[in-house]
Amino acid sequence: MSESPITTEKPTLAAKLAAEGFGTFLLVFGGVGTALFASNHFTDPGATSAVYVGIALAFGLTVLVGVYAFGPLSGGHFNPAVTVGAAAAGRIPWRDVAPYIIAQVVGGVIASTALVLIGMFGPDNWLTTAQDAGFASNGWGAHSPADSGCCRRSSSRSS
Repeated sequence: MSESPITTEKPTLAAKLAAEGFGTFLLVFGGVGTALFASNHFTDPGATSAVYVGIALAFGLTVLVGVYAFGPLSGGHFNPAVTVGAAAAGRIPWRDVAPYIIAQVVGGVIASTALVLIGMFGPDNWLTTAQDAGFASNGWGAHSPADSGCCRRSSSRSS
């Protein structure tokens, strides 16, 4: 039996960009999608910290799957800040930073568009209900999600 030499070809830039774009799509769709679809549970009476744990697990598992699937191709950055950090550390050439970031933005835009389309044409009144409940938003006082009051300033001032 003759042994064949093992050759490892470096992935092309196009393959790296496709991996970054799809990995970012996976991260936004899986992580942010879980947060958005679970946002109505934050306003339900009796909602527990299990919702927070579920969202954290969704992000963590999505990153884990993305890095295992696409890390050997592109490094599994899925985030422009990580890409810039990798270039600053000398792990990728600076000439690849702009294409990586463009691929990441495209992947994120496609994922967020898919989430909006699911919200518009998916479960009955889900998008309207989520928007009325604060839709995973931040705010201050009356503008906080569900007027939680955790960050509300008192309207009366002592002199």
